[in-house]
Amino acid sequence: MRCLFLLSLLACLHLAAQPAAPQLSAIPYPMFWDQVPLAASGSGSTLTLTAGPKTDMFRDPNVTYNTDNAPKLMFRPEGDFILTAAIGHRFANKWDGGALVLRSDSLNWVKFCYEKDYTSARRVVSVVTRGLSDDCNSVALKGKQVYYKLARAGSRITLYYSANGRRWFLVRHFQFDAKPGFSVGFLAQSPTGESCEVTFSEIRFEARTLEDPYAVE
Repeated sequence: MRCLFLLSLLACLHLAAQPAAPQLSAIPYPMFWDQVPLAASGSGSTLTLTAGPKTDMFRDPNVTYNTDNAPKLMFRPEGDFILTAAIGHRFANKWDGGALVLRSDSLNWVKFCYEKDYTSARRVVSVVTRGLSDDCNSVALKGKQVYYKLARAGSRITLYYSANGRRWFLVRHFQFDAKPGFSVGFLAQSPTGESCEVTFSEIRFEARTLEDPYAVE
């Protein structure tokens, strides 16, 4: 009995030490943690997450580096949707990044990231993982903030970026079968640094189907 009591007490203390998951009015679903950040705040359509040291979400095609400890604030949408947000951070360390994430399970997920790449560029990066990660480095930008859009239409996923939130460019369009109960949300990472604070602003969720991925909306 004493052991059970101590275990229950430790579990309660652990939960009490975790920051409460911010609830955003821009997202019409309950938010929950998938890995807890160093710090977090959010309301309305703005969210800030701080990733701790050596945090990442990647399954190396070389099978030498597999980790999923980056803090993520997630929700479970129903059906098709379009999720938009501006992502910004300081780009202090290599691979520092903020991302929109769609997670089916631990081996199948999509990470659409704005990160400091191996050349120190501020890079639009998409990672599609089906057992191992398909890491696609796209355009390099100059600003500390960029707008991202992730759209799901059945088994089709479409990713866009925009420098100003008005003129959108298609980054990737692909098939991805997410299991029922899949989750979507926001990620911060700092694989080589001590921390990375990421701000997601102008968050917008639309419960609708993107009919034509090439008709930029």
